[in-house]
Amino acid sequence: MAIPTVQLGDGLTTSAQGLGGMALTDVYGAADPATSVATIHHAIDIGVTFLDTANVYGGGANEELFARVLRTRRDEVVLATKFGILRTPDDGGFRARGDAAYVRESIDASLQRLGTDSVDLYYYHRVDARVPIEETVGALAELVTAGKVRHIGLSEVTALELERAHAVHPIAAVQSEWSLWSRDVEEYVIPTATRLGIGFVAYSPLGRGFLTGAVADTASLGATDARRNFPRFDEENLAANIRLVDAVRQVADAEGLTLAQVALAWVYASGRRLGVPVVPIPGTRKAHRIDENITAVSLGLSEESLTLLDGIYAGVEGERASDPLYISRGREQREHAHDL
Repeated sequence: MAIPTVQLGDGLTTSAQGLGGMALTDVYGAADPATSVATIHHAIDIGVTFLDTANVYGGGANEELFARVLRTRRDEVVLATKFGILRTPDDGGFRARGDAAYVRESIDASLQRLGTDSVDLYYYHRVDARVPIEETVGALAELVTAGKVRHIGLSEVTALELERAHAVHPIAAVQSEWSLWSRDVEEYVIPTATRLGIGFVAYSPLGRGFLTGAVADTASLGATDARRNFPRFDEENLAANIRLVDAVRQVADAEGLTLAQVALAWVYASGRRLGVPVVPIPGTRKAHRIDENITAVSLGLSEESLTLLDGIYAGVEGERASDPLYISRGREQREHAHDL
């Protein structure tokens, strides 16, 4: 099938579905680099040309993995990477950094690892509360002028942060988690992005694999699987959330689709419903999963199925992140506390 394109913001056009790169290195357990490279090549071969990585994935190893493909195929893809998350060596956690000096330092390091002289979309991965977002975006704007970055993106920003950033330089895309069990962005972020003409890139549209039925219990997660760090995957919450998959399976059986196709088709339908251009970036290590996922671009779901799927979110147990301020929802709740 011919994969359509989607225009996000600031004139950035991508394939209607992208490939999220995080799982291609050792985040959800050990990954085979040769298989990961073959998967990226397959994605490009069938027309999935929007590739998403980050400097924090694998401590830079993820960008280096993509470089093995970019050596011969850079002109065929829309390349996105991110900066702004640092691992804290004392406790193995993460913190955000967004000062101008770090912006400049990060892009040069990423370009070296990626083996290219520019990226098409450069995201600020998490907001550093110590640094005005105007400073960070101002430094990103300098990278656009220098030709190192073509478009600017923001990840996990609140609507107010997005407004302030967009006033400094046009923002092409907001990337945040959006799926059947992660819908908080619909309240403030997506309406603001729509009003400002900014596209939306949905990461983890399959719920980090949960919505596909791949995670039945905590025992199915390896000892080094990063999902163990997310509240929704702890033993108690996961046991309660399993019933959500049953609802997805009910729709899949009725529509003759796989669970992944249903979850992705819901994201596309929700983008149309809310009037925002959306590009999901499911991650996978397996080429045949890309073939499965891409069919969702052209799928429609019945109103009955959409109604059933819309009801899933109310039953979700557990937060998206252990630190509520690490994602947009926690900061939005603080920003809008006076509305309560």
